[in-house]
Amino acid sequence: MVHVDTKRLPLLKGQRVSDKRDYLFVAIDDFSRELYAAVLPDKTANSAAMFLNDHVIKPCPYLIECIYSDNGSEYKGAANHAFGVACFENGINQKFTRPARPQTNGKAERVIRTIMEMWHDKQQFDSPSHRQKELCRFVNFYNTVKPHSSLKGDTPFEVLQAYFSQPVV
Repeated sequence: MVHVDTKRLPLLKGQRVSDKRDYLFVAIDDFSRELYAAVLPDKTANSAAMFLNDHVIKPCPYLIECIYSDNGSEYKGAANHAFGVACFENGINQKFTRPARPQTNGKAERVIRTIMEMWHDKQQFDSPSHRQKELCRFVNFYNTVKPHSSLKGDTPFEVLQAYFSQPVV
């Protein structure tokens, strides 16, 4: 299962209040805690579908069976909803938190807090492209260097490496 969520990002230095705000999209694997993230210009269903296809499914080395999200309009809607269609086309089941209970998507909520504390709040970004570049660096650090207490001190990369090195029975 992969948990997904979205966060509206603060304005960059020099941006005006009237400027459009960017959004952080995250996906975190329940088993390995492997993180996928991207900054996108809005939180529409189309952006959520693009995030899923381009930033999660393409680089992911394993099959995603289920996506767990809140009930936000970027993830849930009518039958032709872009994110729902992307899930369906990739054979992914969708599960949703109970309405008005975002804390039930705790893994995604927690990783957003970690990202903001360890990445966004500690740096000044010159531009949106600089912010995106630094996010990629942070995700690499998170997945390959940062020990995770929930993984007994291992990194997501180490967990996946151990899993994929097991013999197939």
